Amino acid sequence: MAEQDPQADDDVNLPRAAVNKLIKEMLPNIRVANDARELVLNCCTEFIHLLASEANELCGKQSKKTITPEHVINALESLGFSSYVSEVKGVLTEHKKEAKSRRKASTKLENMGIPEEELLRQQQALFAKARMEQAQAEQEEFLKWQQAQMAQQQPQEGEAVAPSSSKHDNEDDEDDDDDDH
Repeated sequence: MAEQDPQADDDVNLPRAAVNKLIKEMLPNIRVANDARELVLNCCTEFIHLLASEANELCGKQSKKTITPEHVINALESLGFSSYVSEVKGVLTEHKKEAKSRRKASTKLENMGIPEEELLRQQQALFAKARMEQAQAEQEEFLKWQQAQMAQQQPQEGEAVAPSSSKHDNEDDEDDDDDDH
């Protein structure tokens, strides 16, 4: 038996995270071992492959190029999974309702009566306003930081500043000493 490329095997599997999430939702209070999770993942992948292959065969027999939900339902029946058909039909009906409501929601924007150009202009104005507010906040923060830096550099109240004497002053004093001799 030839070795399969592990990368190719990952390409045909369902995402582990999705299967783990399903397991957790279906069995919230039960711990499932990693090898059992892997087995469920492999079974799901194999079931989908089997169902898709059967649906594809039925589709081909009808000289169709696109697998429809009816092909999938017929594939379930021909594979002996008739008990799932009523639930699958219910899920299909629910999916169609959700898709229809999503389409309605997307057309609500179109039916608002506001042209797309106006919406774009409003969006750009909001972005410009947000950028200006952000710049002002950053400017205020910088000014506070700058004031804090200046306050740290100024001497503390009550501290006397020692007079500084330059090297030149000291040399003058030495010259005066020479004159006295």
